[in-house]
Amino acid sequence: MKKFCGALLIGFVVLGLKAQEVVLPTDFRQQNLTEYNGSLLNPAYSLDRNNPSSVAFWARWQWQTYDGDPTSLFLNYTAKLNDVSAAGVGFFQHNTGIFLNTGAALNYAYNIELSEKVFLGVGMNVFAFQQKLADDRFFVPNPIQTTAENDFILQMAPGINLNIDRFNIGLVSENLFDYNFTTNERNTSPDDRMFQALVSYDFPVSILSTDNNSVIRPMVYYRTIPGLDDQVGLTTLLTTNKYWVQAGYNSFYGLSGGIGGRFFKRLSFGALVEVGTSSDLKGQDPTFELVTSYKLGKQQTPEDKLEEELIAGDEEKENLLDTQDEELTSAELTKAEKLALKREAKKQERLALIESKRIKDSIQNASRKSDLAVKQSKRDIKRKRDSIENAKAEQALAAARALDQQRQKDSIATVMKREAEAVALAQQRRQDSIAESKALAMKNEVVEVKAGEKYEEVTKEGNLEPGYYLIANVFGTKKYLDAFLADMKKRGIDAKSFFRDKNKYNYVYLAKYDFIKDARKARDSKLNGKYTDKIWIFRVTGE
Repeated sequence: MKKFCGALLIGFVVLGLKAQEVVLPTDFRQQNLTEYNGSLLNPAYSLDRNNPSSVAFWARWQWQTYDGDPTSLFLNYTAKLNDVSAAGVGFFQHNTGIFLNTGAALNYAYNIELSEKVFLGVGMNVFAFQQKLADDRFFVPNPIQTTAENDFILQMAPGINLNIDRFNIGLVSENLFDYNFTTNERNTSPDDRMFQALVSYDFPVSILSTDNNSVIRPMVYYRTIPGLDDQVGLTTLLTTNKYWVQAGYNSFYGLSGGIGGRFFKRLSFGALVEVGTSSDLKGQDPTFELVTSYKLGKQQTPEDKLEEELIAGDEEKENLLDTQDEELTSAELTKAEKLALKREAKKQERLALIESKRIKDSIQNASRKSDLAVKQSKRDIKRKRDSIENAKAEQALAAARALDQQRQKDSIATVMKREAEAVALAQQRRQDSIAESKALAMKNEVVEVKAGEKYEEVTKEGNLEPGYYLIANVFGTKKYLDAFLADMKKRGIDAKSFFRDKNKYNYVYLAKYDFIKDARKARDSKLNGKYTDKIWIFRVTGE
């Protein structure tokens, strides 16, 4: 009775944990970054939306629980290098629910002018971070590995933004390239790439009498995340020189709204709340975000700009007055000076006539030489034409010979191809016969279950091929399944899984064998010592 009650209690706990689990995307969850730290959304945004030069901080408490549910932190410094480029460096910590990533981020963006109102911004984010397990409840120490291993990963995220007057269209890949220096291999497969497309337009508005740069910026984005549903979202931002307000919707995370203020022309502070609306997030607390920024460098108000323009206008007037003074001084020359100037002018006139005659004679000589060159060119052209015709005749003869030789080669190649096809067909028939015999032997093999041996046999299971599968573990939660498969991969075991409709569980198998003796041999040897935990045999006989 005690054993039954204990088993029942464990079952209720497992079901309760499973009901609370929400599979999270592995992206940075940066969809609400519209005013500051925009380079995390698109690396090309550091040219204007990071408000360079500035230091900005962003914190996101996913579902309100700090350090209990996934959390994101990003501290970033952005500087404008010149009129066409910007760069940034930052620190970030990102909790995906399974892994905790901590490291540094580098950003660079360059603006290319395509025309007067068309610009192409290109940028790159480089992330270097340490990855460790954020929740190691699924990790079971064993003699081979007693603790979870931390990985060092390099990840690159390129992005572009095409700006046409006030219209923007961008494309970003958050993990187009990554590399795990601990395991010396790519951290994710090519099928795990994340992409995002963004479209926005800036509508100028008049909100405050002292602000001529207020805009409303609606933005639509589409994000693909492997293994999960694609995300579609809409964010609208109203920004002025005193405050900013935003509202948005994400198909996974739900509705969001935020507000922030600007103080002392340098400091900005704001907060945002996000509430899940889908059935998958039912019962989850709201998510909170905190954004703050401090602008560095010289501050220039509109009054300062006007003062600079007035100073420039005064300098232009002074230059004009200096020119007029020089002209008046020239008018007051003495008679002797005027006579000297006339003599100098006549001298220059005579020199100009001499130079004109020399140029005319030079032109006549050049014309005679040109006529002779034309006649010689005609004779050279005739010789070249004759030479070309002779060459064409020789090329035609050579082409005819080459065509005859090619026909002979094609004939030989056809015969050799037919012979090769006949040999391949015979080999294929032989292989098919051997495969049929092997399949029949596998299907008709009778297994006598030994004492104490865990063994299960079914006729068909999904798309599994007939054979013997070495089962290592069974999971009811996808997060723990993914973490276990990742751990097997790190240990050099190519583990795979299949889902059973019968009990709604995922089975992880380490290898597949055609005959029971091979399966038992691998099981008894603990897969040649690679896996020391318990293994049992699951057979699919085939219909």
